Amino acid sequence: MPQITLELDANRIKELVFQLPPGDLVALADDVNERAETIQMMRLAETGFREWDDEEDIYVAEAPSR
Repeated sequence: MPQITLELDANRIKELVFQLPPGDLVALADDVNERAETIQMMRLAETGFREWDDEEDIYVAEAPSR
């Protein structure tokens, strides 16, 4: 099946989105909001792991000497 590639900027996407029926627009807004919240939570969670990056890695197994 042939593939079509579109080059769209944010303004063109907004124009297309605003043509959606109200119910679809609300559902899309909910999905976008959920995705944005997930990204924010992932960024916040990353800050909690930074201190572990500086610690000695005690869980890395060393190869046995022969």
